[in-house]
Amino acid sequence: MQSFFEVKRPDEVFRIIEHLIRPAGEEKVPLTEALDRVLNRDLTAPEDLPGFFRSTMDGYAVRSRSTFGASEGLPALFQLTGEVLMGTASGLAVKEGQAVKMPTGGMLPEGADSVVMKEYCHRLDDETIEVSRTVSPLENVIGPGDDFSKGTVFLKKGHRLRPQDVGVMAGFGMTDVPVFRRPRIAVISTGDEIVSVDQIPLPGQVRDVNQYTLAALCRKGGAEPLPLGLCPDNFDALKGMVHKALDQADSVWISGGSSVGTRDLTLRVFESLPDFKLLVHGISISPGKPTIIGRSGAKTVIGLPGHVASSLVVAWVFMTPIISRLSGYTGLPRQWGAEVEAKLSRNIPSANGREDYVRVKLVETEAGLTATPIFGKSGLISTLVDADGLVRIDMDTEGLYQGERVKVMLFDYTEGGRQ
Repeated sequence: MQSFFEVKRPDEVFRIIEHLIRPAGEEKVPLTEALDRVLNRDLTAPEDLPGFFRSTMDGYAVRSRSTFGASEGLPALFQLTGEVLMGTASGLAVKEGQAVKMPTGGMLPEGADSVVMKEYCHRLDDETIEVSRTVSPLENVIGPGDDFSKGTVFLKKGHRLRPQDVGVMAGFGMTDVPVFRRPRIAVISTGDEIVSVDQIPLPGQVRDVNQYTLAALCRKGGAEPLPLGLCPDNFDALKGMVHKALDQADSVWISGGSSVGTRDLTLRVFESLPDFKLLVHGISISPGKPTIIGRSGAKTVIGLPGHVASSLVVAWVFMTPIISRLSGYTGLPRQWGAEVEAKLSRNIPSANGREDYVRVKLVETEAGLTATPIFGKSGLISTLVDADGLVRIDMDTEGLYQGERVKVMLFDYTEGGRQ
């Protein structure tokens, strides 16, 4: 049985994740399903957007030089020669001293180079308006390519698509979007003491929590969880379940069995896998030191602590970057990194030589946000339920002091990165 002789620093683990985890695959999805997916290639503008000069205001299209010198005291007079309707090319032309009525988004008539807002125009009769303000060339107008010029890259590979990104693709007429496939992550809970959530635990038994928290984190991170159920502390049973999981998933997460002890099965099962390489066997953090990260071929296998708080904190810190890498995302990992500053309400001790991730509750006060540490053993999920986020204590620091300003990494954020 191996011990944690080569415990890695968190920064080493992040570098391993960055350099060794590759996207799970590629596919095309309909534009209606593109939100939150990650592009697998650069997208280039097939045309100018917009494709014509458009008004950005309700008003009147004019030649700007015809308004020079116009003011409230000395308005300029214009002959009204027609009206542009939405969705049509009017066929009208604007000459010196002429104006055409414009709706917002309407196509400018030939000869016009600006639009006077209707608030600065007064209609004298059916054929005459007066303008009380000077406008500049292209004022209240957008032209061809002002959004994106033909041939320019408008979205880059590895970008996670937002509502506005879906909008620009719609503007270019894209109906299918090339994206990386959502990674499939198999989740297994191990332990003879674990029972299904629909059972009443007998003395010495507990319901399975980790499978549900980890699956929810996968889903929140943009992956497709494959909860495979419970496995007893039995080498052959776990080995069979892991082989089955690797046939279905891009990554396998096992909670329980990763701590040093006589019932440590996870590493032995991983070592029995084809083309297995151990990447991490222990991380210098608290909670969550007994974490295993390895690869079987191109697939990532993970051994997480069995205690519910340790398992979820480690997953939040290290598994969300793995999900991002499997998803093809080249920015900052999901969830990890939305930060607010707060003052500590009390001292937090920490042991030198490890990073501590302390759960905190945020309270709004007259002086600003206060972060109150929530202490508790790693088997308690209440410390996470009551918390709003995590405070990271550097491994070369012996603690933080009351009143010190800290960064709190929020649990409920959905985009961001480790700062």
